[in-house]
Amino acid sequence: MDINNYKSLLDQYLSQLMHWLSSPKFYSQLGLILLALLLAFSLARFLKTRSPILKQAPSKGPVLNLRQGIYRLRELIFPLMLVLTLSLAVDLGQKLIAQSWLIRISLSLAVIFMLYSIINRFVEKQLFRKLALWMILPIAVLHVFGWLDEVVAYLETISLQIGNFKISAYGVARVLIFGSVLFWLGRLSNNAGQQIIRNQQDLDLGTREVFAKLFQVTLFVIVFLMLLQIMGINLTALAVFGGALGVGLGFGLQSIASNFISGIIILMDRSLSVGDYIEMDDGRTGTIRELKMRSTTLETFDGKDIMVPNEQFITTSFTNWTHKNKKQRYALDFQVAYKTDLHLLFELVREVVASHPQVISGDDIPIEERPDAEIKGFADSGVDILVEFWMEGIDDGPNRVGADLLLMIWDVLQQHGIEIPFPQREIKILEQPK
Repeated sequence: MDINNYKSLLDQYLSQLMHWLSSPKFYSQLGLILLALLLAFSLARFLKTRSPILKQAPSKGPVLNLRQGIYRLRELIFPLMLVLTLSLAVDLGQKLIAQSWLIRISLSLAVIFMLYSIINRFVEKQLFRKLALWMILPIAVLHVFGWLDEVVAYLETISLQIGNFKISAYGVARVLIFGSVLFWLGRLSNNAGQQIIRNQQDLDLGTREVFAKLFQVTLFVIVFLMLLQIMGINLTALAVFGGALGVGLGFGLQSIASNFISGIIILMDRSLSVGDYIEMDDGRTGTIRELKMRSTTLETFDGKDIMVPNEQFITTSFTNWTHKNKKQRYALDFQVAYKTDLHLLFELVREVVASHPQVISGDDIPIEERPDAEIKGFADSGVDILVEFWMEGIDDGPNRVGADLLLMIWDVLQQHGIEIPFPQREIKILEQPK
């Protein structure tokens, strides 16, 4: 084909294009697009300014997390309204002028714009965001221009046969794209579902943790099964996988299975709850910060986290200081000289201990829970005094009640001249016989 033929073909295309651009149907479609754009903008502005849940970011009130999530959707109102109005414009153009190809292209571009808004607004992880922008959006563009089927067919030709299993470039891309979307949706659903369950104040803390963990396991199984379907693996193969898993549990994974089952038992019998102060059999102590299916996290008062396998709470003994009763009794002891007026001493000590704001005291308190001082025993250098008091919580970390009381007792002893004895020895030097 010579240059004259190319020139005539180009002139023909330009003539047809000018005919399209000057035709009333083109301007009618363009007008419907502009009308849809104006209507979408007006509806979005109306909803953002008039709807109480979208007008201002909520900061307090019932179902706060749900209302905050709905408020975050306000950025998607305009793209969504644009898709809806352009869809109506497609039907309207087909009925009025029997043509809607330009409106359909605009509708496809609006869908791409909505996908971009969703990815840019709600995908927080940088890796997932890049994956979505570089893979999902190009697929949407290919679909708009009708090239997606040809690209899929070409990717199917790039394949590798391994026995009875065929791996194609399209299969790998499909698993990467839809697998990433599944994991992202699963993560969002897991966080939202567990937050909703934990906000049910009519359930006790242990029950909420049980339902939250069961929801997490169920969601993981669903995502795993859907991923197998995307990979093209027949679910009947899970029977073989289940048998292999059983053998693995019998040999190498029995510790993991034991911790998993122990975690379920702990959550079901409610022997542990988040916030309990635990003392292990080996002397380690801490407050339960998180209960997981495999392990429990103990947070110490010096800022360290202790990961305790759940099996230890089933097979070994431990002390739960605050599970059923937050009140604890503590004891302090010191020594005074034998010449001390013990009646006066006991009165002073009871009074100063009761004055501490965290010590439980008062006439309305049972006598066995009031601060008390008594003789513990008689030592070589003085009288041993025992002080007992009750308080809410643990005498450690931010509380430090025992240390405060010792200083307060020291001050009152100094004020009243009460002596704290210390061992004394007399040394006699015998004269050596001559």
